[in-house]
Amino acid sequence: MRYTEVERELELRLVLSPERSIPVAARLSYRSDDPYAVHITFHIDSEHPVTWTFARDLLVEGVFRPCGQADVRVWPARAQGRGVVLIALGSPDGDALLQAPAAQVSAWLERTLRAVPAGTEGARLGLDDELDQLLAR
Repeated sequence: MRYTEVERELELRLVLSPERSIPVAARLSYRSDDPYAVHITFHIDSEHPVTWTFARDLLVEGVFRPCGQADVRVWPARAQGRGVVLIALGSPDGDALLQAPAAQVSAWLERTLRAVPAGTEGARLGLDDELDQLLAR
């Protein structure tokens, strides 16, 4: 089965304090054969990239209003007069607050929603076909 992949490389800001942040290269990835998930990969030019995976719906909602809990939280904000999306990631190894340009994230999300419209993700998984095959045995 063919799938569609939607990727976007962009520069995020790792927020160290209210006054200080550093640039971080990242890649946003989405695949129609894993339709509920988005992936953010950091250290994309290194030997050991780090990838976080979470629900596409969480990122879509987070562009407009605060959402998420526990390990991944997303919310809109303004920084230096521009719209940004803040992404808080938490793990046993530590926490990170990342700032992404809202316009770039929104444009990328629109491309993923054209590839697999919201509400049609389940049909992409082929579960009905697999269930039919199991029941036919």
